[in-house]
Amino acid sequence: MSGSINNYTNQMYAAANRAYGEQIHPQAESYQQMMDRMPQLIGDPGIQLVNSLEDRDKAIVDNINADQHAVSHIKYLNSDRDLSIEKQSKALDKYLDSQDEEASLRKYLVFGVQWVSLVTENLLSHPFIVLRRQCQVYNASKRYHLHPFQLMPSIMHLHRRQGVTTLWKGLGSCLLVRGMTLAIDDVISKFTSWPKDVDSRTTLKRFGQHLLLKSISIGLVVPFYAASLVETVQSDIASEKPGLLDVFREGSLRLFYWSSPQKGRMLPAWALIGPSVTMGITKYLFGLVIRGVSSRIMRRRLTMKQEQRGAKHRDDTLEHQNAEIYANLISMLTTEMLFFPFETILHRLQLQGTRTIIDNLDNGYAVVPILTNYQGAIDCYRTTILTEGVAGLYKGFGAVVLQFAAHVAVIKLTKWVVCKITECISNRPPARIVQYYNLDRASAVLVGGNNSNNSTTISPSISSTELDVHSVGQNSLD
Repeated sequence: MSGSINNYTNQMYAAANRAYGEQIHPQAESYQQMMDRMPQLIGDPGIQLVNSLEDRDKAIVDNINADQHAVSHIKYLNSDRDLSIEKQSKALDKYLDSQDEEASLRKYLVFGVQWVSLVTENLLSHPFIVLRRQCQVYNASKRYHLHPFQLMPSIMHLHRRQGVTTLWKGLGSCLLVRGMTLAIDDVISKFTSWPKDVDSRTTLKRFGQHLLLKSISIGLVVPFYAASLVETVQSDIASEKPGLLDVFREGSLRLFYWSSPQKGRMLPAWALIGPSVTMGITKYLFGLVIRGVSSRIMRRRLTMKQEQRGAKHRDDTLEHQNAEIYANLISMLTTEMLFFPFETILHRLQLQGTRTIIDNLDNGYAVVPILTNYQGAIDCYRTTILTEGVAGLYKGFGAVVLQFAAHVAVIKLTKWVVCKITECISNRPPARIVQYYNLDRASAVLVGGNNSNNSTTISPSISSTELDVHSVGQNSLD
């Protein structure tokens, strides 16, 4: 009986040692010799010891089986759950791979947004600039066109009488003047090493040189700007259509006649350059401040919005580009509103003495000549206040409202098209899917090396999946 007990004991210990991958310790041999003599000392109660050993061995086997079952259960979740860890991991891997593919696509999309914004600012806004300037220079008008609804009947009559191209007159000369401004900035910067652009890291000395460069550029362009103004406001049916390079000829004549006017009531160039440079530099500085503040606020809002979602996009160039576009739009709208009266005075001074005939926007049918006799900027301001009132300085402001409403609409449409193109071409899920399943946060956790965390949010249906690798088999060693 004792021999069978000894054999059984040896077999059980060997099985237990193999299960744990351990080798028999020398102390186990002494313990086994003691167990060989135990039945002789205690007799039948040795059977109780064997039973306790059997219970221990059975508990060990049960714990090992339970651990293996737990591991297999974690690896293969039940299909009744909303999302499995395996499927979600594949989705996250696919989502992360798609980010690299989107990087090149976003570069083209950013270029597209910039191009659309540039076209909108220089081309699509030109008809509203024509309407605004015609209202500003007409000192005898009865309608002030302070809101867009007053302009609608006149626009319809102009299109019916003169065609669609009536609001696109002077486009070529405006683009030439803008190109000339950029060329003059570039030439001065190359010869003097003054900076053409400034940022937050620019020193005070370099910023002063930049303002001096802008002042020289504005002063040289003023005569050509005045010639371009004539082409944008004159009536097509009462005037000859100017040539493409006529703006250079007329601007050069006004620049050469520095002290004496070229025609009877035309003001000399020095009388126009002073007010134009003053208003241009002030408007430029104010625009820089408004654009900088708006850009910082929008970038901060974008960062806070990303932090609320729990992660930042790997490539947020498009979002920041949209913020810059809107900041530039806010800056333009604010400066145009504040400096609109000064622009009205300058336009009337620049047009005086040119014998220009413009369309009468009171009805949209007739044409009227511009006959003024201002002595300077201060005299123009006083005469306008006395004869037209304060509202006379804001004639044509409804065209500004139409211009920026159309600008915002084009940007919104472009942004929507860009989002749709991104969703169709790239593998990125739609925005509502990313937000619902919190894929941005999950991808950031995986990229940031936080896979060792004990909990990872996958979806609203599976709030957390806890897995501690070190706990597997822990209870079996008790």
